[in-house]
Amino acid sequence: METTANTGPLGQPRGIGFGIIIFILTLGIYSLYWVFKTQEEVKNHSDQGVGGVLGLVIYIVVGIVTWFLIPSEVGKMYQKDGRVPPFSGWTGLWLLLPIIGAFVWFIKVQGALNRYWESKTSVGTLPMDEPGV
Repeated sequence: METTANTGPLGQPRGIGFGIIIFILTLGIYSLYWVFKTQEEVKNHSDQGVGGVLGLVIYIVVGIVTWFLIPSEVGKMYQKDGRVPPFSGWTGLWLLLPIIGAFVWFIKVQGALNRYWESKTSVGTLPMDEPGV
């Protein structure tokens, strides 16, 4: 298992509820942006994965691959950082369940990304009410 720390720029935590609502309001167009940004951020941070442009092309051409690719890349990012991956690429199987599967998949993937990005931003910071040593 490779445990060299990820050192690239951090990605942006995104609201899960907001993502679901904006996806519905834009009739799915938001998913293009989300796929691009998610895969670009993972690639930039961990220096592995397909990146935003290729990830978006894969999503447009053979969308089903993205169901498995994004969870796999997020899991590998966790693993490269020396953490236990929250899931594997097999998480894509959730999308075989009509409607509810998409919610479960998105909540799992975006939730894991949010936890990862937030854990990295809190490393080495002290709360405002605690004096420094």
